Amino acid sequence: MGARHDHDGQELGDLEPGTRQRAQLRARVADIASTALCVVLALWAVWSVVGVVRGTAEWAYSVVACVLLAAALTARTASVRRGDVRSGR
Repeated sequence: MGARHDHDGQELGDLEPGTRQRAQLRARVADIASTALCVVLALWAVWSVVGVVRGTAEWAYSVVACVLLAAALTARTASVRRGDVRSGR
């Protein structure tokens, strides 16, 4: 844990405004959300492709799932390259 800063004679908690943890919170939440979205879309894509192969699902669902997965992965990759989503450094 980093050193806590005094503000008006009181110690700040970990998620108080002005702390490093608070500044990193948005990036961490965005990272978790984009990872979860990519995982859900990947599962949907695999499930729909398996359904198409078995003949129990329409091919349109598979195409939509793959397109959404590609868009989510592209957005995640672009945000990582820009530095919007950073690890807990």
